[in-house]
Amino acid sequence: MAFDPASLTYDAHGLIPCIAQDHATGEVLMMAWMNAEAIARTLETGRVTYWSRSRASFWIKGESSGHVQRLVDLRVDCDRDCLLALVDQTGPACHTNRRSCFYTALRDGVEVELMAPEGQES
Repeated sequence: MAFDPASLTYDAHGLIPCIAQDHATGEVLMMAWMNAEAIARTLETGRVTYWSRSRASFWIKGESSGHVQRLVDLRVDCDRDCLLALVDQTGPACHTNRRSCFYTALRDGVEVELMAPEGQES
């Protein structure tokens, strides 16, 4: 069965959340938004492409930072309203220079920083 991006459930702005996960380790790296065109570009090029809501433009992960996400597999959840991109991540995924955007844990009502930016000790 051929994939049709129109078969996905998008929000009112034509966007769908996409979680990026390291294909080798299973580590959740980040979440960003895609539209149908970003999905098509990602599948065509193998470079994960998101839709930047703040810039209102396409954002090829790593285009300016060099922290590239190469697509290994793109998966659709059971409700067809969320994507999972299994990626080969070069460098940190987070704009804060951390491996993952999910570097803060909530433990006993307190925020705990789990990792420092790359090149700094935690």
